[in-house]
Amino acid sequence: MTMFSHVTVGCTDLHRTIRFFEPLLLPLRVLCRPVTPDGGPPAACWITPAHPLPRFCVYHSFDGKPMSAGNGTMGAFLAADPSAVDHSYAEALAHGGKDDGPPRPRPHYGEGYYGAYLRDPDGNKIHIVHRGDMEDQAWK
Repeated sequence: MTMFSHVTVGCTDLHRTIRFFEPLLLPLRVLCRPVTPDGGPPAACWITPAHPLPRFCVYHSFDGKPMSAGNGTMGAFLAADPSAVDHSYAEALAHGGKDDGPPRPRPHYGEGYYGAYLRDPDGNKIHIVHRGDMEDQAWK
């Protein structure tokens, strides 16, 4: 069982947001899936092919008011190895992301922890991380 059902962030331009997240998530083996219209705002959703949950979703705001990035809010995507962190981070920057901490070892979080921080085009904080400190538990 996984801890999360889904994580959702807001966006102002869904097509721009999809163009940003598609190349960022592909090196992490996370793929876009169709979103069945449910009466809510336009959305995009990503999953790992073998697991329907958890999901990462981006939506226009439900209430129609301008979205804003949460202060202290962040989504973290798990990478299979440090090279996937590097690749994903480079793709994110090439598609409108802004650096918020380049890829590097971060031993203060754990031995083998390697991560990068960035902002998506709407200012949402994103973390891409390889958890070498938990390799015996992740990706199995």
